Amino acid sequence: MAVRENTEDGGPETPPWKDLGAGLITGAADDDPSGIATYSQVGAAFGYGMLWAALVTMPLMIAIQAISAGIGRVTGHGLMDGMRRYYPRTLVYALLMLVFVANVINLAADIGAMGAALKLLIGGPALLYAALFAGLSLLLQVFIPFTRYAPILKLLTLSLFAYVATALVIDVPWRAVLRSIVLPPIRWDAAYAMGLVALLGTTISPYLFCWQASEEVEEIETSKRRKPLQDAPQQAPSALRRIGIDTTVGMIFSNLIAFFIILTAAVVLHAHGKTDIQSSAQAAEALRPLAGDLAFALFAAGIIGTGLLAVPVLAGATAYAAAGAFGRRSGLEHKPHEARFFYGVLIGSALLGIALNLTPLDPIKALYWSAVINGVAAVPLMVAMMLMGSQRKVMGDFTMPWPLKLFGWLATAAMGAAVVGMFVTWGK
Repeated sequence: MAVRENTEDGGPETPPWKDLGAGLITGAADDDPSGIATYSQVGAAFGYGMLWAALVTMPLMIAIQAISAGIGRVTGHGLMDGMRRYYPRTLVYALLMLVFVANVINLAADIGAMGAALKLLIGGPALLYAALFAGLSLLLQVFIPFTRYAPILKLLTLSLFAYVATALVIDVPWRAVLRSIVLPPIRWDAAYAMGLVALLGTTISPYLFCWQASEEVEEIETSKRRKPLQDAPQQAPSALRRIGIDTTVGMIFSNLIAFFIILTAAVVLHAHGKTDIQSSAQAAEALRPLAGDLAFALFAAGIIGTGLLAVPVLAGATAYAAAGAFGRRSGLEHKPHEARFFYGVLIGSALLGIALNLTPLDPIKALYWSAVINGVAAVPLMVAMMLMGSQRKVMGDFTMPWPLKLFGWLATAAMGAAVVGMFVTWGK
């Protein structure tokens, strides 16, 4: 491979695998225990009926995440911070509230799922395990600078291969699977519509937009040479190339893992009449008598690994969004006393997630609704992102190219149509 000078960091061009960072982590964090639960739910409830969605959403997810990353890299501001500069505060605060509620419920479900998964594997108190996992994630995120913590998150993405391995140890009728992808058995009822919104809300989530954009800003602030592309246009070719590779690989990885989780639930659970799955841990437990101890252990271990990745991303995205909306300093490279508001939201949202596991409110049952809330909240946030990415007053000379604009608007329209379809069929 030829070596070119003048990359965004000022040195020789790096190998492609070293370009993987925020996009890979974002994509992997999308398959968190909450996502695993949602994918297991739709696989158990509808069989192969939603496998098509995991593939169709892939280019849409790549586009919308590349747009969010591009906004951060070009402007040097996170999404909510950028919106605060160009849109009414009431809109920004309303979106922040939706994102906050959905993220805290997600955090509660993820934390509880990790504890429940470890209990399944070794026995013992699930709530204590859940609190310890959340505490460990918080300690690492608060006291380790981001430049040293990011490699840990990248390593945790490997845990998702457990779901590929799970699919490989069960007997998959691939001919029927391929037929369902080519001719998907779509249902026109409220349950299917809500399941589709939940799946889309899990796959294309506001916290992912906020996280990836903010990580691009974080990388600018921690680099000696990177600057917002508006101020350093000579960095644009290598920066946009890196974002394209990183985001494409991360989202393909994310959607393929989602595909295998839905497939496993469809083959093992739906085929045996277990159509009502409420949590990722319940899905793992249901696999044991039907698919064997190995499939069960792989599935349960994957919940813990991806939970350790997703909890800091969810808490961090919530803190980035809140700090941006209120114009406060943010960043994981800062020490806690240097960004008190940011770390206060980060710690507070995680503690709320832990607390929900101790209340009569069942965060697992609320999980499905958090995915639906994510789907509803994503639509106006995606519209705002598309408008920001298209405007020269925001992006300068780096407005979105037409392919990103096309697929970004398709993603927004698909999410909007799914939400409208859910409300239309709700009363039927």
